[in-house]
Amino acid sequence: MIALTLAEIATAIGGELVSGAPEQVVDGSVETDSRLVGAGSVFFALLGEETDGHRFVPNAAEAGAALVVTERAVALPDGSATAQVVVSDGYAALAALAHEVVARVRASSVDRVDDQGRPAPLRVVGITGSNGKTSTKNMLRTILEQHGATVAPQGSFNNHVGAPVSMLRITHDTRFLVVEMGASGKGHIAKLVSIAEPDTGVVLKVGLAHAGEFGGIEATQRAKSEMVTDLPATATALLNVDDDRVASMRAITDATVVGFGTSAGADYRISGIETDRSGTRFTLTAPAVRPGGDGLADATDQPGGTTRFPETVDVRLAILGEHHAMNASAALTVAHLWGIPLAAGAEALASMTRAERWRMELLQGGPEGVTIINDAYNASPDSTAAALRTLAQIVRPGERSVAVLGEMAELGEFSTEEHDRIGRLVVRLGIGQLVVVGPGAAPIHQAATLEGSWDGESVYIEDVDAAVHALQEMVRPGDVVLVKSSKSAELRFLGDRLGGVTE
Repeated sequence: MIALTLAEIATAIGGELVSGAPEQVVDGSVETDSRLVGAGSVFFALLGEETDGHRFVPNAAEAGAALVVTERAVALPDGSATAQVVVSDGYAALAALAHEVVARVRASSVDRVDDQGRPAPLRVVGITGSNGKTSTKNMLRTILEQHGATVAPQGSFNNHVGAPVSMLRITHDTRFLVVEMGASGKGHIAKLVSIAEPDTGVVLKVGLAHAGEFGGIEATQRAKSEMVTDLPATATALLNVDDDRVASMRAITDATVVGFGTSAGADYRISGIETDRSGTRFTLTAPAVRPGGDGLADATDQPGGTTRFPETVDVRLAILGEHHAMNASAALTVAHLWGIPLAAGAEALASMTRAERWRMELLQGGPEGVTIINDAYNASPDSTAAALRTLAQIVRPGERSVAVLGEMAELGEFSTEEHDRIGRLVVRLGIGQLVVVGPGAAPIHQAATLEGSWDGESVYIEDVDAAVHALQEMVRPGDVVLVKSSKSAELRFLGDRLGGVTE
């Protein structure tokens, strides 16, 4: 975190400084887990569903926290030098501090220039969508960090706690801030947008992920649209125009709209998508005239006055799945709008060996002659269908495709219907062997059987351990095995075991 006095922090978060000198400067990390606290950290004692962070205030103080933020005064260990600010709402205080820090860094960077004398203010992007947020965030970070100090969350830190904590990692040297914005209900993304105030807001997809929490696809669309509804006219809304629900958001934002996708209406046009065992390939073409909006680069902003528009690049990803062409294109487009040539972005993406742990991760340590694809960190109907299509595409003649599927969580009333649809899709794609794991996924097996799977082509197994043993007996050289489920089904560990991963 940037350096602030205790008085400045207390004012920013609307709290009362009950111990500590107002002029004391704090610049350590901001943590909500006392186990991560180190010397100089700020610890927010938050009230959670399963525990109360106030219980761990003494631990944070003993670990060297410079400040604890609490909702009630907590006794500190004797002799502790830890300061304490008491607030009425810890979550609101965390958000307020993140907003203050981002605003200060933005203000301090207004007149900053890069080593070639071009404007280099802090730029902030928010990314949301039912699928692809984390992969797109990682791709964009990979591009941007080649051109300036970049802060982006690790893992899926995208909720009302993780996103502000990630924002608080910026310093006055930060050039780019990438914020992944997830939600499980109305107003969640709007709150994150109000904290970060993105220069560019990206909407990737509206699908049935978390539909049980939102209450249906229409409610999901309204929630995701919060990314763009409050953007000012000076900002850019980057929309996937292949998704009609996303494309319709054009009508509800004051920001300049830039579209990406494979359709004719896309400003940044994707074409020639191919995927095989080696990865994914496609071509991305920028428009002849630069879409305006963020007040940054123009058509001749490159060194020597060379023109960036139009520009076409062939992209080569060592990442499986044609759906990653959309994620990569979103990342390349944001970077391009911020002055980074498509070719430079594509070169950076070519260095990525995986989008994220347990996301279409190709494992090499399994049985000889068997390919394992572990994609079991998240699963929605859309992402599962995309993974199955990729499996069908990459199997070579003489090889057998094997889909190991677990529950797609948080679908609520849509669960049975959507699992049923996936089971039927497996059969229609000609997947050679289906293994369904766990009671929540049982409708996949039932639907596959009804659709025409026969003679053991679909089997149901009750738990992960039993599935591991069964698969170890079942797989044979030439098999390509996809493992796909939501995190809660824990099939990612099954995939690791099959693929010989011990970390």
